[in-house]
Amino acid sequence: MKLPAHILIAVLGTSILVAAAVTSMCIGAFSIPVEWIPGLLFGEATDEQGMASQVLWAIRLPRILLGMFLGGALGFSGAIMQGLFRNPIVDPGLIGISSGAALLAAISIVLGAQFPLLQGNAALSIAAFLGGTGTCFLVYVISTRSGRTNIATLLLSGVAIMALAEAFIGFLTFLADDDELRDLTFWRMGSLSGATWQKLPYVLPVLALPILTFPFLGKGLNALSLGEREAAHLGLPVERFKQGLVVISGLCVGAGVAVAGIIVFVGLVIPHLVRLATGPDHRTLLPYSFLLGAIVLTLADLLARTVVAPAELPIGIITAFLGAPFFLYLIQRKKGELSWA
Repeated sequence: MKLPAHILIAVLGTSILVAAAVTSMCIGAFSIPVEWIPGLLFGEATDEQGMASQVLWAIRLPRILLGMFLGGALGFSGAIMQGLFRNPIVDPGLIGISSGAALLAAISIVLGAQFPLLQGNAALSIAAFLGGTGTCFLVYVISTRSGRTNIATLLLSGVAIMALAEAFIGFLTFLADDDELRDLTFWRMGSLSGATWQKLPYVLPVLALPILTFPFLGKGLNALSLGEREAAHLGLPVERFKQGLVVISGLCVGAGVAVAGIIVFVGLVIPHLVRLATGPDHRTLLPYSFLLGAIVLTLADLLARTVVAPAELPIGIITAFLGAPFFLYLIQRKKGELSWA
């Protein structure tokens, strides 16, 4: 019996994700033999493997889990934003979510010494999350009138808020001392180095929202791709549906920026790759964007940890190096086909 193509793709993608996770467990400044992994995972470490067990459980497993869920959430958010705007060059950062999160994080970094409540990693994460979700809410309020959300206004207000946030961040960068400037610069380029078991319970439930919403969004986005009027004729509550898309994207991106900083191009490129493999049907595009995003960010973090080991590259540099050339290739290939239709 021949399995459907989407099942084969799901099995292949899951296998690649597992292989990427195991490779990340083994490779790093401290190498762990692959044959040790089952024993270390299931609590059967020998005395010889004590250090390996500590490295795996305290450092690598939280990073791998965060990378998988964050990459998946970014890929998923990119897919629903492109579906909402019916445009393949949109990503969640374009409506200002990432910049809003970055602004409050910059305030926490630069002004933390003067305001005790803004000090520490916990305050930084909370500030970034509030900045991302607050920006999402503000953009939505600006673009909604008489209960209807105008997509063009949503985009334009997001771009304006993004520019304003970047101006404030530039001013804070001017005020920062050397240590604050280094922290701010590194944070804005993204890193999973802050992943800990203490942080994961706060962010993983938010980053897992895509898994819970897959079954409810695919058909709606397919209908929305025909146009808002046509979607309404098909029985879709268009305004509530658009509100839900913006809120889910804002929560996912805000949580991601809060714990890992700004990671570029994942939400933009991943949906394109999935469309090439599976087509435009959002019932498969959404889950596979989550799966491929998880794979890409897991592998990107592996490169970030190993390319200049024992130092570490910001993961945003890796994703930009990988994503930007591919995106330029897509633009060249699809020249004349990109539209707001």
